[in-house]
Amino acid sequence: MLKEFKEFAMKGNVVDMAVGIIIGAAFGTIIKSMVADVIMPPIGLALGGVDFTDLFVVLKDGAEAVAPYASLAAAKEAGAVTVNYGAFFNTVISFLIIAFAIFMLIKGMNSAKKKEEAAPAAPTAKDCPACAMSIPIAATRCGFCTSDVPASA
Repeated sequence: MLKEFKEFAMKGNVVDMAVGIIIGAAFGTIIKSMVADVIMPPIGLALGGVDFTDLFVVLKDGAEAVAPYASLAAAKEAGAVTVNYGAFFNTVISFLIIAFAIFMLIKGMNSAKKKEEAAPAAPTAKDCPACAMSIPIAATRCGFCTSDVPASA
């Protein structure tokens, strides 16, 4: 059973998938940082200095302190029950950026694959002028009718 598992785990597709998942997780971390640290601050500034991570609605005041809370962290510290729509908005923006980046990556890979498929392969065979059978391009004599084949045919 251990041998079968080792064979399964070492197959190319499983290893490729594992590498893809690891790179995807790292890519997701980079995108989250880009959204939180690069994209959202200017959007928040343009909307009047709003920090989206601190946008929330209090459903129930906390036992430690009552609303209003200065930040989401203060509300959580007080034990308040909140709906964190600002954090959700950040997550949606992150998802859209990741989805767009993956779309562009796959689109680029597909166009490269199409170009590769569209390129005509060099001919490996030619037709014998005497019998019209297909013979290797380097052949000087036909293997079917034994006639001499000129180099340019």
